[in-house]
Amino acid sequence: MVVPLPRPIPPSIDLRVNGRVERLVVDGAVPLLTVLRNDLGCNGPKYGCGLGQCGACMVLVDGAAARACAIPLAGVAGREVTTLEGLGRFDGRCASADELHPVQKAFIATQAAQCGYCLNGMIIATVALLRRHPKPTEAQARSALSHNLCRCGSHLEILAAVQLAAHGMAEGASVSNVMP
Repeated sequence: MVVPLPRPIPPSIDLRVNGRVERLVVDGAVPLLTVLRNDLGCNGPKYGCGLGQCGACMVLVDGAAARACAIPLAGVAGREVTTLEGLGRFDGRCASADELHPVQKAFIATQAAQCGYCLNGMIIATVALLRRHPKPTEAQARSALSHNLCRCGSHLEILAAVQLAAHGMAEGASVSNVMP
């Protein structure tokens, strides 16, 4: 009789996600996206290409946009990860319109979605852009979003959402107050 060898238990990894610390016993080589979706129930980041090329899986890591499908879990240990769910006030339930981040409100106001698959990445990239450039030019917005694929053709509405969010955030007003 062959006795199977015990599998070594991977060391625990502390992951800060949306303001909470999660202690995970997962192989550090597992992609961050897999852990976010399968273990933590954060379904904002989507699995798109699995190669870090489409942007559907974007999250913020210490405030910078990053592709969760291409980052091993160990690469973000101890760092702050923010998903789409963590942008506004979120406590495990659907946020109300008042609890959404200004960028999320702007995307809704400009109807910048068709199928919605790219929205996670577009919103995350916009938040990161506005942290670096509070009043981005159209060229800066196009550059920041250029690595996020949208197959539906919502590009003009998405660019309008970036500008609306920038204006609303610069004025300190809610997006609904800056709509024409």
